[in-house]
Amino acid sequence: MTDLSLTSLLSRVAGPADVARMGLDDLALLAVDLRRVIIDQCSEGGGHLAPSLGVVELTLALFKAFDFERDKLIWDVGHQAYAHKLLTGRMERFHTLRRLDGVSGFPRLCESPYDHFGVGHSSTSISAALGMAMARDLSGQDHRVVSVIGDGSMTAGLAYEGLNQAGDMGRKMVVVLNDNEMSISKNVGALSRFLSRRLSRPAPQRFKREFESWLTSIPRIGKDLAMYARRSEDSLKSFFTPGMLFEAFRFTYVGPIDGHDTASLIDVFEQTKGMDRPALVHVLTKKGMGYKPAETNPTYFHGVGSFEPETGLAPAKLGCGPKSYTEVFGETLCRLADEDDKIVAITAAMPEGTGTDCFLKRHPERFVDVGICEPHAVTFAAGLATQGYKPAVCIYSTFLQRSYDQIVHDVCLQNLNVTFFLDRAGLVGEDGATHHGVFDIAYLRHVPNLTFMAPKDEAELVQMAATALATPGPVAVRFPRGVGPGAEVPETPAALAALGLLPLGQGELLRDGADAVIIALGSRVYPALECAQELQAERGLSVAVFNARFVKPLPEAQLLELARRFGCLVTAEEGCLAGGFGSAVLELLADHGLLSGHTVKRVGIPDAFIEHGTSKQLRAKVGIDKAGIKAMVLAAVGR
Repeated sequence: MTDLSLTSLLSRVAGPADVARMGLDDLALLAVDLRRVIIDQCSEGGGHLAPSLGVVELTLALFKAFDFERDKLIWDVGHQAYAHKLLTGRMERFHTLRRLDGVSGFPRLCESPYDHFGVGHSSTSISAALGMAMARDLSGQDHRVVSVIGDGSMTAGLAYEGLNQAGDMGRKMVVVLNDNEMSISKNVGALSRFLSRRLSRPAPQRFKREFESWLTSIPRIGKDLAMYARRSEDSLKSFFTPGMLFEAFRFTYVGPIDGHDTASLIDVFEQTKGMDRPALVHVLTKKGMGYKPAETNPTYFHGVGSFEPETGLAPAKLGCGPKSYTEVFGETLCRLADEDDKIVAITAAMPEGTGTDCFLKRHPERFVDVGICEPHAVTFAAGLATQGYKPAVCIYSTFLQRSYDQIVHDVCLQNLNVTFFLDRAGLVGEDGATHHGVFDIAYLRHVPNLTFMAPKDEAELVQMAATALATPGPVAVRFPRGVGPGAEVPETPAALAALGLLPLGQGELLRDGADAVIIALGSRVYPALECAQELQAERGLSVAVFNARFVKPLPEAQLLELARRFGCLVTAEEGCLAGGFGSAVLELLADHGLLSGHTVKRVGIPDAFIEHGTSKQLRAKVGIDKAGIKAMVLAAVGR
């Protein structure tokens, strides 16, 4: 926990009004305090360090220029909102950041009256701000609405849908484009290159100087022409900067502005807040500003675990430990692509997060990062598939939700060979409700033509990846965040081939029994096995464990046989109960008249949004860990 004696200015800030009363010298000192607290907290508990460090001066300038007792502030995604939280009454609880029952890592409506919109996924701020601006005008109010959006989020279509409507409606609002040339990884795409055209770069500056010098040299009228040119600098600016794009959306464009010059930012915001039409302020910032390790490696420090604040290095760990599911998947995809030149890897601004950064190095001509454009990624993959390629779409489970329509219409309806690899499926821990991948089973299992599976461990993930890419039609494979049980993974093409492909719709009975059966999926298989072993030792209960492997097609014949053998059945999954895997099993039993006389219990995520905490804490809280499964088995058998 940060020592408040080291942050004397910050400790006196109870809300935005306290910041607004400060002079520039105090704001500079407050910026130092904010960075110290953010670095100290993230070094202990992890978090989105680099984005928050990059907007400290921007945050202070906004709080100085606007009145957020009345005005509305919407942060896009929310990765950069730590300074905002510290300045809005959460200093005393900041040590609980991203911990169970503590301060959320993202703005939340229910957490503070200064969190004006809840966020967590990108590119929503302009649309939300426009909605608030329209509501203000309809209600006859006069406050201001400000959204802060990063250049990474500006790669997504939703941002431009919001810009388009805002420009057409002409309502008074301010959009701050926080331009650090990065989202999580380096930005990609033509729009990113366009946004990086800046007057501060040498060529435009040289052209401007030479042009002014030439004008001045013209006899008699030269000085007047040069003065007129300076007054017309907006035209020159729009030629060399994104101003021409945003002016086309009918926004007043201002910038680029140094995002670490607090005085200039305050001056610009004071001017723009008086405008009666939409304005866009283009601010240039440095991700990780003020902390050298984060400035040098902003991708690593975007979302970082604990580290030593003096060096930026992670604490030394004993032994190597097992590889994460993400690492195993990335290496497997590379090996499969070594043998099959039709495999193309696609990700949406997350090469490191999805383990596909190794694919980029090994097969750069068959790797595509589309930016924060999940719907485009899916339809782009569909186009590749029509030409005989095997696109592997590698996206976090929670972000794939953004492309549901494209999955249904562009891939599954046409029965195309697109494989979805859903990383971070299940509870992901400290990032909380916006990032848990708990809905994918429910939103995918009902779509025709789709094959859907989930591995119990790393070795089965390797086998499923090979099976998925060899299976005609759409396939989805979900796997959790973090390390698995440590199953031995095949390291060579020969060892991978020796595993063979999985028969579709076939599970495996891992442990037989007589009193009850646990039908487990994916990450819940090993806890189910441990539960069965403990129930045998502690209660004398003989509990079978079945690894279902497939959500679709269900291993129907095997499940029906288990239902005929056992009167007590417990399903276990790390996904939502509503419409999930357990629901699929119930539907199967009902369709075959096997519910009567049976006790069926389901273990899964309840009908609620799950907040932040460690994955272990959250699994225990919702009852999907070993203890929760055990309690459900005991309830099923009546003990």
